[in-house]
Amino acid sequence: MSEAIGILGGTFDPIHFGHLRSALDVAEQLNLDRVYLIPSARPPHREQPQASAEQRLMMLHLAVKNNAQFVVDDRELQREGASYTVDTLKSLRQEFPDSPLYLILGTDAFLGLPTWHQWQSLLEFAHIVIMQRPNQVLAMPADFSAWFESHQATDIDMQQPAGKIWQVDVTQLAISASDIRADIKAKNDPQFLLPDAVIQLIQMLGLYK
Repeated sequence: MSEAIGILGGTFDPIHFGHLRSALDVAEQLNLDRVYLIPSARPPHREQPQASAEQRLMMLHLAVKNNAQFVVDDRELQREGASYTVDTLKSLRQEFPDSPLYLILGTDAFLGLPTWHQWQSLLEFAHIVIMQRPNQVLAMPADFSAWFESHQATDIDMQQPAGKIWQVDVTQLAISASDIRADIKAKNDPQFLLPDAVIQLIQMLGLYK
């Protein structure tokens, strides 16, 4: 039987509990077997990471070492050029031809989809999961809203490998990687915002100072 796989991409600069708790919420609500955490090498839509690819990968491995459900995947770091999500989904689909794949996005990322490379092709390769605050209303332009409404998922769609959009309420942890980097630079203690093992590595490598 094919596994249901979640896909959470990001710079993870650094990985923190906001990423991890939200991914676990999605995994539990959609009965995912595994969640792939995929750090981006050169994200086209945001500032480039401060920590190196190797350092971010080390932080990810430390963050999920006690959860076998989470898998660190470095395919974007191995690829040349910009880290386009559609290319990542194509490669995962080749690897898992029959598995339901779920691309996990925050609301800001989802609302920015029309600016993404080949964004309308994403649903050919995976479902999309929107992580939302409870009762959050998504304000979107009419044409995007029509596309969104036409792909709304129902429970029966969980058997499909791709093509639908899911909305999942997740635990709200107002934690951001940029705030953590600013805290560390200001010599504030980031404990309880991210795993202790990640903090220890950041201190050891002298990151974000």
